[in-house]
Amino acid sequence: MRKLFVYIVFLGLIVSCTPIPENVQHSNEQPPIYPDYCDVTIPENIAPLNFLLRADCEAIEVKAGILTLNTCGNEAVFDINDWKTLMRQSTDKEIEVTITALIDGIWKQYKPFKWQVVSDKVDPYLTYRLIEPDYEIWNNVQIQQRCVENYDVNALGHYEQLENRCMNCHTFANQDPQLSMMYVRGPGGGAILNQHGQLSKLNIPGSVYFGFSPSGRYITYSTQKIIPAFHSMPSKRLEVYDAESNVYVADMQEHHVISSPLLADSLKFETFPTFSPDGKYIYFCSADSVSLPSKIKNLQYRLVRIPFDEATGTIGSRIESWNEECGVWSENSLAADNAATKSNFPPHSTLLTPRKTSVCHPRISPDGRYLLYTVADYGTFPIWHPEADLQLMDLQTGDIDTLAIVNSEKSDTYHSWSSNSRWFVFASKRDDGLYGKPYFCYIGKDGKVHKPFCLPQEHPTFYDNNLKSFNAPELGKGKVPFDVNDVAKAMKQEAISFK
Repeated sequence: MRKLFVYIVFLGLIVSCTPIPENVQHSNEQPPIYPDYCDVTIPENIAPLNFLLRADCEAIEVKAGILTLNTCGNEAVFDINDWKTLMRQSTDKEIEVTITALIDGIWKQYKPFKWQVVSDKVDPYLTYRLIEPDYEIWNNVQIQQRCVENYDVNALGHYEQLENRCMNCHTFANQDPQLSMMYVRGPGGGAILNQHGQLSKLNIPGSVYFGFSPSGRYITYSTQKIIPAFHSMPSKRLEVYDAESNVYVADMQEHHVISSPLLADSLKFETFPTFSPDGKYIYFCSADSVSLPSKIKNLQYRLVRIPFDEATGTIGSRIESWNEECGVWSENSLAADNAATKSNFPPHSTLLTPRKTSVCHPRISPDGRYLLYTVADYGTFPIWHPEADLQLMDLQTGDIDTLAIVNSEKSDTYHSWSSNSRWFVFASKRDDGLYGKPYFCYIGKDGKVHKPFCLPQEHPTFYDNNLKSFNAPELGKGKVPFDVNDVAKAMKQEAISFK
C-alpha cells in the first residue's frame, strides 16, 4: 500500500506540473525555438526534433499533428515511439505545429508553423570529427558516428586511445560502411582502411583530402603542407593555407601511386580531389601560386576536372572546362598547349571561374546530377571564413543556385551527400560564428532546395552546453563494423607501403 500511495502521489505531482492551456491569447509571433525547426522539410526516418523555447515560461504545450506534448519548463522532448508513429502517419504530408506557452500566468499561443515530412529517407548514419574551435586545431580530436534515426553514438577515433594524434575525416566509398578510410597523422601514423571490418594501415604519404572511385579500387587524394597563421586584424582569428599541394591517385589493389604532371604543377596548388559517380572524371580545385602569407587574398581556387579511366587506371592528358556563356564543354589537350606555361604544362582550364571567390570541396551527387561546392573570398580553408557559402551547379544545364535558403551570415561549408541524392549535410557556424553544427538539406525531384534543419539531439540543451565543433560530416548507409579500439590495434600494424 505504501508503494502504491507513493506512486499515486508521484503521478499527481506530474499532473500538477503540466497544466492545460486555458484562456489562450493568440499571437502572430514566430515561436523562438532553438534549434530553428520552423517550416523545415524532414525525412520520415529522422530522430525527434526536440527543442527549447527561448522564453521564460512555466510550461508549454506542443501540438504536432496527432501528437500532443504537455511539459513543465521550456523543453520539448518527444517520446521516440510516439514520434515514429507520427512520422509514419505523416509521410509525404505536412504537419502543423502549434506551441502554447504559460508566461507570467498567461497562456500565449504562437503563430503555427509546418513540418513537411518526405518519404525520401536520409542515410541513417553520420560520421563527423569533434574538434575544439581553438588555435590548437588538433587537440583532443574525436571521430564519432551517430545514428540520425535515434541518438546512438559510437567512437571511431578518440584522442585518449590514439596518443592525442590529429585525425582527419572518415570518408565512405559510395556511402558504404563496409569500405571507408580515415587518416591518423604523426610519427607511425597512416591511412586506416576499413574493408568489411578488417582494418589495415596504409603508408600513403601526406594524404589529406581523399575520395574513392566508384569501384573502390582507387582513391584520389591530395598532399599538403598546411600552414596555420594568425591575422593582424582583431575581426579575424586564424587563416590556414597550403604552402604546397598536389593531387594523386592510389591503386588500392596494386599498392602503387599514379601521378600526372597536370595534377602536380609546381606553379599551382591542386587540392580537394573527388571522383565523379561514374568514375570518368576527377574533379579538383586549382590555384596559381602566390607569395604567402602576404598575398593570401590573391589565392583564388578554381574548379577543374580531368578524365580518368578506371579500367586501366590512367589519368587523362587534358583538362576539361565548362563554358558558362556557350553552355558547352571544351577540352585543352596536353600536346596543343605544351608551351602555354613556364612549367611546360597547360594552365588548368576552369570548370567554374567565379568572380572574386575561391572554390573548395566539390562533391557530386551520387546520381551525377548536381555539383555542390563552397565559395569564399579567397583561400582554401573556408571554415574560418564567415563569408563562406554553399553553391549548387546543375551538371545537366550548367545553372548555378546560390542557395539563399541554405546559407547564413556565418561559415557554411564542408558537405556530403546521402546515397539517394535527395539530401546533403553540411557544417554551419550560423549560431555564434564559432561552433560548427551539422545541418541537413532536402532537394526535391523537381530540383527545389528546402530550408535546412540542425541534427536533433536527445537533450534540447545539448548545443548550449557542447564545447566542440562538428567538423567534416559524412553520411553513410549503415553502421561501420569497427570502433576506436579496432583503430588503436590497427595503428600498431606495420604499414603497407605504396610505390
